[in-house]
Amino acid sequence: MTKTARAYTNIALIKYWGKKDKALKLPYTNSLSLTLDRFYTDTKATIIDSDEDVIYLNNTLLTHTQSKRIVNYLNTIRQFYSFNEHFRIDSINHVPTSAGFASSASGFAALAAAINSSKNLQLDRRHLSILARNGSGSASRSIYGGFVEWNAGTDNESSYAEPIDETPDIDIAILSVVINSQQKKISSTVGMENSVKSSPFYSNWVTLVASEIKEIKQAIAKKDVAKIGEISEHNAMSMHALTLSANPPFTYFAPETLRILQIIQQLRQKGILAYATIDAGPNVKIICTKNSIKTVQKYIEETISNVTCVVANIGSGIQYI
Repeated sequence: MTKTARAYTNIALIKYWGKKDKALKLPYTNSLSLTLDRFYTDTKATIIDSDEDVIYLNNTLLTHTQSKRIVNYLNTIRQFYSFNEHFRIDSINHVPTSAGFASSASGFAALAAAINSSKNLQLDRRHLSILARNGSGSASRSIYGGFVEWNAGTDNESSYAEPIDETPDIDIAILSVVINSQQKKISSTVGMENSVKSSPFYSNWVTLVASEIKEIKQAIAKKDVAKIGEISEHNAMSMHALTLSANPPFTYFAPETLRILQIIQQLRQKGILAYATIDAGPNVKIICTKNSIKTVQKYIEETISNVTCVVANIGSGIQYI
């Protein structure tokens, strides 16, 4: 029986930025994330008697152009597991698409799990992570809940995510501040390529990530939310420094992004725990405690108009519903 697979987004606390193998989506560095409970994708894959796939996103039939990335991914799966069937994919995305909220992470994790269900592939979670990575690198991490590390690896079998702690007993919450939910002008893929090719600081980034992953895992083990936030914020700013130092330079920041960063610094000066992390988009995710998050949200909403704040807690891994 075909089941609907649900996958949640994750926020990378230690980012990956740059692929050493575009086809297999192998990153230059490991990365570390926290799965969130607020944004998710539900996907059902039904085997159909057809010579082509049919893709529905949010109840809308996608054109051949719109569905190209998904169909290419399905072709990869067919090649991996030596079958010829085609699918009707029904996917409902409860995430702002292409705006720095990891919609591709939950999207391809849910799709991988849906194919696993419909074809009864009986993949364990490591191989499900590998399969999801072939759709979107960050999707490898959304197979699991809680804190997750993606091992960069050197080939298809060695690049996968694994859980650090799926149900951590830690006082952490994420305030997502949506500045703009429109599709970004420079995709993550293009942004990564430009940064790797032209930023003079890219080799420093690779060294930094290796160091900060060790540091943040120690902070997670100690349940030190302030240290987790401090490391995450520095890592995010370092990633965005790569975009500003590329040639030509570019940025995902909007004026409101910078304003929120200023507010976060002001809040810390008042003794309120708040640290920023930002993916490839203008929207800011603020690392808080459950005690500080209401204060941070109130301050943001009173200071900046036309933003939407969403509270997210620790999310779970793949579910079949």
